[in-house]
Amino acid sequence: RDAKTQRQMMRCLVFVALMSTASAFHMGGIPVLSSARAHLPLRGAHGLARHAASRSFPTMMAPRTFDMEALINQSKEQRLKHLEEQAMDALKVAVENLDNAVFPNAMIAGDCVITHLLDRLGYLKSGKVKIMVVDTFHLFPETMEFLAQLEKHYGFKTEVFCAAGTTNKAEYDKKYGADLWKVDIEQYDKVCKVEPFQRGLTTLKTGVMINGRRRDHGVERAYINLFENAPIGGGMAKVNPLAYWTFEDCFDYIAKYKIPVHPLHAQGFPSIGDAKDTVKVPADGSVKFVNYKFEGKAAEWLDYAAERKGRFVGLVNKDGSTKTECGIHVVGAEKTFDRDLWVGDSKVVGLTKAAAEALPKGGKAAVVAVYAPWCKFCQGMEDEFNKFAAEVSGKITVAKYRGDEDREFVGAVYNTKSFPTINIVTPEGKVIKYECSDPSCRTVAGFKDFVAKNTKVAV
Repeated sequence: RDAKTQRQMMRCLVFVALMSTASAFHMGGIPVLSSARAHLPLRGAHGLARHAASRSFPTMMAPRTFDMEALINQSKEQRLKHLEEQAMDALKVAVENLDNAVFPNAMIAGDCVITHLLDRLGYLKSGKVKIMVVDTFHLFPETMEFLAQLEKHYGFKTEVFCAAGTTNKAEYDKKYGADLWKVDIEQYDKVCKVEPFQRGLTTLKTGVMINGRRRDHGVERAYINLFENAPIGGGMAKVNPLAYWTFEDCFDYIAKYKIPVHPLHAQGFPSIGDAKDTVKVPADGSVKFVNYKFEGKAAEWLDYAAERKGRFVGLVNKDGSTKTECGIHVVGAEKTFDRDLWVGDSKVVGLTKAAAEALPKGGKAAVVAVYAPWCKFCQGMEDEFNKFAAEVSGKITVAKYRGDEDREFVGAVYNTKSFPTINIVTPEGKVIKYECSDPSCRTVAGFKDFVAKNTKVAV
């Protein structure tokens, strides 16, 4: 009977051990006896039973656990460190190897990151990098106030550029009209953004432009690289130090270093542009960045291409498409910042102010193009107007006059409200406008037909 009982007890113990092992494997652990007990000498079944009763049988190991939040934070730190090093290296390569680095600063989140990086590299106080701002006279009041705070915080002086021939909103309204953006948004962009932007780059003799564009801004910028060249002749080099950052990275970095940011982020604006077409996202202002932390559903701002959801609201291009760019960064926008149109061996004659004033007084027929070198429509007709001038050379004078630098004069004398505007000046001094709003009619044939209809010149 004792032998039978011992066998039954041994079977029970083996069964319990097997069940414990299976459970441990199921939960990710393996039961392990201490070294002392793993080498217990054999003993009788009754003794073994008493030993088992005196303690719990070796239980399964606790499942391995991780501090997930700590791991996520660690991975973010590693990512930010890499992005920071990459951005600073890109800035150093550009600034140390090219002359006259200029940073057009819009004071949005990414630009605040770049400002901080430039300061850490010592480029702001040394003046090795110049900060440039375009004041459209339509910005939020807080924007220029914030700029003053940045200047004081980092110790730099901004180069501010605005619409040609103006120094304040009242002068702008008088010269261009307060509602220009409502009448012609593309012309508004040229007058208030593109031309001052390019004039600023030219004035500062820009050798390399530092830019805050990122791939996550949207499909228009999805493939930009750290470095770029302008379309013609090598042109102006660009460096995009945040090309591979996300909007979330920017705010993580801002929070890490307590970088000064635009006060409107705390009021619900993810990005800041002109007050007339920039709105909160979402509209109720429930998402904010306050005291370096997000309030509300941050994904409303941080999703792909979401940063600029609140920009250009209600604006439509002439072709009916939704506006997504101000014109500064579109392809070719920098194409003519450092050159004029119809130069070199062109048969188009450049007029001085005195010559432009004299033409309408009569005596000589001429075709005059009033233009702006930064205007894409002027650029678009450059080749055709050149060919036209060459073909009619010796028969009629074909001339140009830069109107963006003398708007009042060309508006009063040369029928100019936008660029390009082409006129025929008759020998009698009559100035007749070429009524052509479609670029397709700015051709050699179109120009010749215009001359034939309004003069006796055989072309």
